[in-house]
Amino acid sequence: MAKEAVEGGIDWIEAGTPLIKSEGMNAIRQLRKSFPNHTILADMKIADTGAFEVEMAAKAGADIVMILGNADDSTVLDAVRSAHKYGVKLMADLIIVEDPVSRAIELELMGVDYINMHTGIDQQMTGKDPTPILEKMTTAVSIPVAAAGGLDAASAAMAVKAGARIVIVGGNITQSDNVTGSAKKIREAVDSKDIPEIAHRTLEEETRQLLSEVSTPNITDAMHRKGAMKDIHTMVAGKRMVGKAVTVQTFEGDWAKTVEAIEVAGEGDVIVIYNGSRHISPWGGLATLSCLNKGIAGVVIDGPVRDIEEIRTIGLPVFAISNVPNAGDPKGFGEIGASIHCGSQNVNPGDYIVGDDNGVVVIPKERAYEIARRSKEVEKNEKRIYEEIKRGSTLSEVLKLKKWEKM
Repeated sequence: MAKEAVEGGIDWIEAGTPLIKSEGMNAIRQLRKSFPNHTILADMKIADTGAFEVEMAAKAGADIVMILGNADDSTVLDAVRSAHKYGVKLMADLIIVEDPVSRAIELELMGVDYINMHTGIDQQMTGKDPTPILEKMTTAVSIPVAAAGGLDAASAAMAVKAGARIVIVGGNITQSDNVTGSAKKIREAVDSKDIPEIAHRTLEEETRQLLSEVSTPNITDAMHRKGAMKDIHTMVAGKRMVGKAVTVQTFEGDWAKTVEAIEVAGEGDVIVIYNGSRHISPWGGLATLSCLNKGIAGVVIDGPVRDIEEIRTIGLPVFAISNVPNAGDPKGFGEIGASIHCGSQNVNPGDYIVGDDNGVVVIPKERAYEIARRSKEVEKNEKRIYEEIKRGSTLSEVLKLKKWEKM
């Protein structure tokens, strides 16, 4: 992977913290041996024993060693002395530092060589971005400032525009199915003098966009195998939906509230129905056509549908347990907008619902953006695994299953 990234034009190679935790200093030794002319950065995230850990990384072949910016001053000063002794540079990572600009000034005075304005992976999942503070940071200190945290070609270019001298890119290269191509794209973007402005979307727009790009298996993986509805399947193959839930609680044989919900739902919403019966349908072709006219994204029913040929002709995404011929009567019992239990999942109004040929998942609205971002990371990782398998590896080899089995 490093070799392919070098071919794409990267300058430094970082041994990331998870790699170092997994393989130790041997990871740095191997990179040093394989890339004698490249700068090797060891992301040790030193929090204590600064001199000792700098020495370890330096002797293994690192050129730059990462220390946590919120480490105690005594640890920083000892790490600086060790770095001078062993001829390496020290970079301070400002991940989770509450006042990064003030701390950067202090770190420079203590002798740190680089500042890393870093938004951690888990922070990225909640929407935090390293670039807004870069301009303040680069004017506050005279040492080079790096930007890190979910950067792609566009955001890396914007970081350079904001004053970053170094951009550190992880997943958008290492999880790519074309490492060389991805590295080259980022290289060209940061070298470009014509940097376009990034179009900013609302959080909801960004969430919907991300969820439209991933599969329901990606989402359940990101949710630690949670969120999938049981026994509910697509009635219209090849159709997928993303939207916020408008919930309906109804009773066996009563389809009044399910149809009334069409008037409540807005464009892009998903109507989610608990029916109370697996044998009497609360939904059919006429209701489906009404949804299409209103721009509703889809329908999910813990129960059956009828008029299946009409539903498939209309083409609106509809998910249900099965299809049957019979319906009940519009009696008017039930409720719209209540918390319901659908497909063995709790669904609240406003939760995000995603459906495709694999099934339907429920994403709590409070975590929707985070789950959307994590799902995108799962998708990237799977693409990388596909590429490794296409090159001749087996799935077990790529995942190193035997190595990581519980002892």
